[in-house]
Amino acid sequence: RASHRSAASNSRASPLLNFASGAFCRMASSVRRSLLVLAAFAAPLAEAKVQIEAMRHDIQQITMSNFDGIISKFRDSAVSSLWFFKEDNKADIALLDEYNKVAGDLKGMAKVCAISCTDWPVFCDKQGIKETPAVWIYPINPMPAFKYEGKMESKAISNKISRLILDMSTRLTKDNIDSFVTTDPSKPKVILFSNKKTPPTILKALSSETVFKRTVRFGFATDEDKDIIEKFKVKKFPTVLMQRGAKAETKEIYKGEMTFTGLKDWVNLHSESGMGDKVAGANGGKEESAEEAKPWLVQDVPELTVKSQQDICFKGEGLCVIYLKDGAMTPAETDMLTGLSKKFTSQLSDRGAKMKWMWINLALETEYKKLFDPPVMPSAVVFNPHKRLRFAMMDHGENNELKGDEQSMIKLMDKVLGGDARFKMVPGQKLPSWAMRAAPGAGGKKEL
Repeated sequence: RASHRSAASNSRASPLLNFASGAFCRMASSVRRSLLVLAAFAAPLAEAKVQIEAMRHDIQQITMSNFDGIISKFRDSAVSSLWFFKEDNKADIALLDEYNKVAGDLKGMAKVCAISCTDWPVFCDKQGIKETPAVWIYPINPMPAFKYEGKMESKAISNKISRLILDMSTRLTKDNIDSFVTTDPSKPKVILFSNKKTPPTILKALSSETVFKRTVRFGFATDEDKDIIEKFKVKKFPTVLMQRGAKAETKEIYKGEMTFTGLKDWVNLHSESGMGDKVAGANGGKEESAEEAKPWLVQDVPELTVKSQQDICFKGEGLCVIYLKDGAMTPAETDMLTGLSKKFTSQLSDRGAKMKWMWINLALETEYKKLFDPPVMPSAVVFNPHKRLRFAMMDHGENNELKGDEQSMIKLMDKVLGGDARFKMVPGQKLPSWAMRAAPGAGGKKEL
């Protein structure tokens, strides 16, 4: 009986023991999981520090030994920023992502660097760093380096650095566009057409890039410059266009992403190192470009002068249609001649004949006024500059009652092309002398 009572007692206790044992195991497992979770969170907190990794960050981390080689050496051409940090400082840890955005936004345009004061305390002390985070900005010489005092946010820091990037682009207007695209013909001209008022950071950085500032010229035009927009047939903004060639005859529109790297790679295809060197002026004077402006190469109806005469008339094939004026030409006259030029160019395209259109200011070119001796002005001549120098004069009627207008121009052209025009020989087969003119901005200096 005793053995039966013992067995019964054990059988009743067994479920209780099993329950207690299971509960203990479950509680132990839960504790273990909690400890593992706490450990997972505690580990990074205990190890949190500023870690700049080349594969994850755009920030360039430097050391005391290469500070001069990365920042000081390029003070003449590049803007730099330097973040002084301590690896375990909470404020520095919090700044890492924001500062990395700055490096990403200005990648290639400015040097965005950082240095650890944990590793290089002596260097930081010499730079006067009392606490971190501290960001110093190094503008282009001769501006001195200074401590950034603004908000420690990516946009604010980027804006501060961007404003210091040198802008070497040209603000384009209807008055300087022709000179811009023809000065230094060996240098490609890159023009940004924008609906913004000022050049963006990307254009400023491209224009002042170490190689490009010697080998490429950059221009900036806004949507308010209606004449330029119409001239280049710009339909959307922003548009980046490159012109190159001796007569700016090659045009190419950039079709990639509007990023500094993308534009730099595109421009670099046509940039040659060593081009665009300057030469000393006479008597050791002001430096001048080795390749002067030739705006007449891109004008629809250029002016005939001592400098342009070879390019637009007396060298090359074709006859010269010269509009004679006693003074400057008006926009309406320019439009009229441009329209006639396009009309007759189209008509002659399949006949092998070529007409080159231009105008001359006889108030200045007095020797040519004597040569042509127009009865009234405006007038026009068609000049044959080949072999025997000769010209055909516009017919103004027996009593000079016919004006030198579009209809008279058409009649003159029809006579020449129909073989009915009467050409007059240039006396002695020698061209008259050209007027001495002041070069633009030369302060009275004369063209030879």
